[in-house]
Amino acid sequence: MTNCFHTPLDRLITGADKALRVIAGVATASRPTPGQFAPDADLSEQERRHAAGLMRVNHVGEVCAQALYNSQARFARTAQIRQQFEHSSREEEDHLAWTAQRLGELGSHTSVLNPLFYAGSYALGTVAALLGDAKSLGFVVETERQVEAHLQSHLEKLPPQDVKSRAIVDQMRLDEIAHGAAAQALGAAEMPAPVKAVMTVMGSVMTNTAYYV
Repeated sequence: MTNCFHTPLDRLITGADKALRVIAGVATASRPTPGQFAPDADLSEQERRHAAGLMRVNHVGEVCAQALYNSQARFARTAQIRQQFEHSSREEEDHLAWTAQRLGELGSHTSVLNPLFYAGSYALGTVAALLGDAKSLGFVVETERQVEAHLQSHLEKLPPQDVKSRAIVDQMRLDEIAHGAAAQALGAAEMPAPVKAVMTVMGSVMTNTAYYV
């Protein structure tokens, strides 16, 4: 049975299950982690902590992405838009699993604030979806644009020898570009400048917090 035949109750139950799994740190990748065969980097303690901080930020970003896509899929007006959100969410779950695995390899942990980040992002996604599919898609385009820029900055900040982390971040960046392009092709509406500015500020607060906790 395809998703277009699912009832609102089905989607509610599925969404609740996804939320619990994300918050509990349960994520399964459908693709091998990038850089899996790369040698372990020789990192100093400072470099290891810095790489872990950046990867924790990226993991939080994926927690937020799951919340956004889950809420937007639940309240999408058409099956086509819902299916695109669900497809993007599945690829973002790969990112969630990859970053969690890398944090473990770096001897670090995911953010203790993940439940709060998930709840806030789910609320934002719900508001965007209730404004209609065009605006919801526009929210995706702007989100992915800002995430792409953020990931590009991490490629510049990560230790050059940390090939494993860099491979993960680069593949995430490519996927985010594709998700934004897909949303644009489905008829995304341009987000007003004030909304973009608020999104930028909120993203900055999230990244500055998640780096440490």
